[in-house]
Amino acid sequence: MLSFRRFLAAGTATLLALLVAPPGRATAAAPEPAYYDVTSTSTFTTTAGLAADLTRRGYDVLEGPLTRAVPILATAAEAQRLRARGLSVRYAGPLHQPVATTWLAAANTYYGGYHTTAGHEAHNQAVVAAHPDTAVLRTIGQSWLKTQGTGGHDIQALCITKIRAGDCATTTTGTKPKFTLMAQMHARELATGELAYMWIDYLVNNYGKVAAVTTLMDTTELWVIPIANPDGVDIVSSNSTRPISQRKNAHTNGCSGTGKGVDLNRNSSYHWDVNQGTRCSETYPGASAASEPETRGIQSFLSSIYRDTKPAADFSPATTGTTGTFLTLHSYSELNIFPYGWTNNLAPNNADLRTIANAMAKANKYDVVHGDGGLNYFAPGATDDWIYGTLGVPGYTIEVGPSGSSCGGFFPQYSCMSTFWNLNLPAFMALATAAARPYPTGK
Repeated sequence: MLSFRRFLAAGTATLLALLVAPPGRATAAAPEPAYYDVTSTSTFTTTAGLAADLTRRGYDVLEGPLTRAVPILATAAEAQRLRARGLSVRYAGPLHQPVATTWLAAANTYYGGYHTTAGHEAHNQAVVAAHPDTAVLRTIGQSWLKTQGTGGHDIQALCITKIRAGDCATTTTGTKPKFTLMAQMHARELATGELAYMWIDYLVNNYGKVAAVTTLMDTTELWVIPIANPDGVDIVSSNSTRPISQRKNAHTNGCSGTGKGVDLNRNSSYHWDVNQGTRCSETYPGASAASEPETRGIQSFLSSIYRDTKPAADFSPATTGTTGTFLTLHSYSELNIFPYGWTNNLAPNNADLRTIANAMAKANKYDVVHGDGGLNYFAPGATDDWIYGTLGVPGYTIEVGPSGSSCGGFFPQYSCMSTFWNLNLPAFMALATAAARPYPTGK
């Protein structure tokens, strides 16, 4: 979910070269960005004011508490320009972690073990072939490049449950409540897609072996969208040892480098905001609400499996008869985020929404926030708000990973995945279990 603005300026020809470059090949890319902390002792009285100014000026402002400084991702030249303005700019760490020179990429992997889009697709096919009684694969939409006939991918979703008649159909009348986990909507947030991959394996490999998993799969449809932005992930993984920091999809918009594309987590049809970013910015919301095929496919799919139990008014509550939960994974900041994200006003089901978020936090030890709490900005047009605001389904975001160390940032070492998994598996289980009756009080 992180960041606001374009930070990597590469020509269109360079980006096209990246898209076709063989894994691991060095490319003449733009200067390497890094993480910096920015403070002001005179011009701005609050860090929030400084963050807003940096955002307006086009810097890649990142999430995190504004207690001491504003975190940004910038090149050394951009950092020096801020120092020339009289701001204090402290280097906080590199964008990439080192990958051993002896590491050889296995098929469909990059950066120490993360899976490419093709790797996820092969995995999905292998899972349904090996577990036909517990897994079904659906196509729920297309990426932008595929709609243009220039490559691209189908967007895939797995349904995992002990399959009985009527299960895993795209209908709102099924007997089992649904839990959906969606990952890598922002392509550069590597840990999220890998957690989805691990969640799939955990479920299908532990049915009949782990009591909690068996009960959950007997009673709940567990949907997984492991890669919501497959074109973007293709760009990211085009360099296997120094991933490209592409956040958005691959929609051609006249911008170069990672300015290309639309931020899919600002593009939903709920509280879409034209002012979220200009065309080349990291939070560009698109030409209109749900302008992107990825957004339309995901929204259509979710509308086809969840019952609508909420009046259209923003602050009218969903009913106590609501079933289902939804989780979208982003990185980083170690946060559990619940609706709303477009305003600090409390959602009408706030008490029940917070209760579930607190149960997740008990597991992963991340902070619980809503609105702009703990962040540097609101997120109108986000998917978690869309599913709650339009259908009444509790929608959550987990921001995976810390801001520092080899496990921090967008590109943590692959060895960090075991820590992320152990922290967040109980949170996934808590949210999936809540799907049966998420609003017990209706408040």
